[in-house]
Amino acid sequence: MKNAIVHDLWSGASEVARHQALPFTPMKPVIRAFFQTLRLVLGPVMLLKERLTQPKGVQRDAAAQVAVDLQCQSLALYQFNTCPFCIKVRQEMRRLSLPIEKRDAQHNAANRDELQQGSGATKVPCLKISQANGQVRWLQDSNAIVVYLRERFEATVN
Repeated sequence: MKNAIVHDLWSGASEVARHQALPFTPMKPVIRAFFQTLRLVLGPVMLLKERLTQPKGVQRDAAAQVAVDLQCQSLALYQFNTCPFCIKVRQEMRRLSLPIEKRDAQHNAANRDELQQGSGATKVPCLKISQANGQVRWLQDSNAIVVYLRERFEATVN
C-alpha cells in the first residue's frame, strides 16, 4: 500500500511536469482575451485624455523653429498609439514644439521589423537618432527620451 501511494504521488508529479512542459496552456487565450479587451476599453480613454491634456507648445522665433525643425528630421519615434509611455514622450514633444516623425511599430510590420533590427527589441517608445556621420543611435525608455529631448531642445526656447 505504501508503495502504491508513493507511486501515485510520483506519477502525479510527472503529470504536473508534463503539463507544464506543454507550449499551450488553456489559460493563454483567456489571458490574451482579457488584455485585448482591456486595451480596447482603455485605449480610447487614454487617447482622449492625451488630447484633452495637450500641453501648449513653446514659442520660438521663426529662425530658431526652422533650426529645430531641421534637427528633428534626423529623429524618428517608434511607438504604439495607446502605450502610456509613448503618450508621455508625445506630450513632451508637443511641449517642446518638436515635429518628430512618429512611426507605428504596432500595426506596421515594416516599422516593427526596422525597430527590431536596429534596437534589438520591439520595446517602445524608442527614439531613432540618425547622426550626421551616418551613425544611428537607438534610445529606449521614455524617461531617457524625455531627458534627451529636453537637453537637446530646451535651450532653444526663448
